[in-house]
Amino acid sequence: MCQCFETIKVEDGTIQHLSYHQQRFDRTRVELFGLSDKINLNDFIKVKDDKTYRVKVVYAKEIEEVLWQEYKQERIFETFYLKDLDFDYSYKYVDRKMMDTTKDLIYVENGFLKDTQIANIALMIDNVWLTPKYPMLKGTTRARLLESGFIKEENLDKNSLEIAQKFAIMNALMGFKIIENIRIDV
Repeated sequence: MCQCFETIKVEDGTIQHLSYHQQRFDRTRVELFGLSDKINLNDFIKVKDDKTYRVKVVYAKEIEEVLWQEYKQERIFETFYLKDLDFDYSYKYVDRKMMDTTKDLIYVENGFLKDTQIANIALMIDNVWLTPKYPMLKGTTRARLLESGFIKEENLDKNSLEIAQKFAIMNALMGFKIIENIRIDV
């Protein structure tokens, strides 16, 4: 049986954007495991203090483990490499060995941009933030920013990288992060 996970940020004693994680968790349990009974993630995340944490909720049919790790964003992103997507990552699987983690990658399928290994992407084109219409994984930050109208879905191809004024990555931990002086290596 495969396992999936949610990565949730807890900051200043508050669980961040839990409703978006709950929606994806519920959808995954229905689509992947055929389960419609409700499990409330909030019941499994007991806030400890006001530090910032990365909370990883591992589950299959039931929640199997909740891991807490203090979080400090220290990673610097400078160069991304384009790589053809040759696997399915429609759900947030625990088993990620199919992903190359030695470089920061932007996956491409049939010429269209998808995601990086850890984040959805967005390009500013004509002063509008656009995100791939068909990402590898529908991230919670992406869902929230689409709902708010901050980003719009669009079919983005490799040429979109050349005309973009800005490039950003987004996920539940780092939020929406514009990468300055990005280099794309094909």
